[in-house]
Amino acid sequence: MIPLLQNAVDKLSSFPTIGRRTALMLALYLLRQPEQEAEAIAASLVDLRKGVRYCKICNMISEGEICHICSDSRRDHSLICVVESIRDVMCIEDTGEYGGCYHVLGGVISPMDGIGPDDLHIDSLLERASSGKVREVILAIGKGMEGETTAFYINKLLLKSGVAVSTIARGVGFGADLEYTDAMTLGLSIKNRVPFE
Repeated sequence: MIPLLQNAVDKLSSFPTIGRRTALMLALYLLRQPEQEAEAIAASLVDLRKGVRYCKICNMISEGEICHICSDSRRDHSLICVVESIRDVMCIEDTGEYGGCYHVLGGVISPMDGIGPDDLHIDSLLERASSGKVREVILAIGKGMEGETTAFYINKLLLKSGVAVSTIARGVGFGADLEYTDAMTLGLSIKNRVPFE
């Protein structure tokens, strides 16, 4: 393999779920495209990296300081759905069943992976919950034991704030990622949430 192709394959295969064979296929595909198309793809990735930031309220991606969800006056700002990742926000939004705001943790507590509570956006969640403007926090955290541990930990901390804490209904299977749950099941899970215990 020539060095330029090898370099492209190395970079592409560093993406999650992209193996070397897929990376090679993508690199060869790009070589077959007109030069302007390959440059447009490269430019869009550079623009994405330079132009996207994280919302200072909820940690969702945004082009400004505050994301389009947190700045939407039609949303119920007294209702916060806590999720693990940005992809989870997108999955819940696809259901059309939720009209509140979000809080993206950026992961789950996982001692085996060296991720503790201080590595997540929990302090800012507690600050929001203690503001007096939040009536309910929905814990929509998946990922099996780590997700349950994270939800339990957050619930314990939220008890001091006095807000109601609920969790999504168990139509979403234990250990399932929200990203891979169909929209109808996820939507019903949000709609039929239950108090967290």
